[in-house]
Amino acid sequence: MSEYDIALELARLHILKGADFVKQLKKITGLHIFKSVDGGNNIFAAEGSHRDDFPMLLDAARKAVQLGNKVYILPNPKGIRTADFIFESRGIYKMYDLKTIQGKSSVLNRLLESIGQTNHILLNMTTDYNARLLAKEISKYFNVNPNAIEVLIFKGLKNIVVKREAVIDKDFVKTFMFSYYK
Repeated sequence: MSEYDIALELARLHILKGADFVKQLKKITGLHIFKSVDGGNNIFAAEGSHRDDFPMLLDAARKAVQLGNKVYILPNPKGIRTADFIFESRGIYKMYDLKTIQGKSSVLNRLLESIGQTNHILLNMTTDYNARLLAKEISKYFNVNPNAIEVLIFKGLKNIVVKREAVIDKDFVKTFMFSYYK
């Protein structure tokens, strides 16, 4: 399959919804362009380690595998905005855009970059980040992006899932801070 063909399959994701979207994710993961990476530990990539961001993708993928996911690292075809991963766990497929947080700068800007790529964001926290600020920025992201469904956060060995419904709760910031620092 050529780069053009995979770009076309990825581009279709922007117009599909619901069951058709999930069928397309399954179709993409079934393509023969994915090769086992990292010793065959449920991580598959369409492109190799020549990508500049591959080490960050692989780091997040390893954490996702520890949570029971099969991880497909998506190619990055020119001219199309696409997410970074498809996770499959027990027959459930989700597509995530990775944002590795390395500094103290605004997570909100990184979250906003993902609008139009996918409704599921993965924040891989590689730095200490103020939990109150992070909670507020996630809340703002959900307010700005009505299509956002989930923000998954990897912090060390733990993961925190924030869904849209959670940020509506008046105690969201306090609850988030507790789970972030716990």
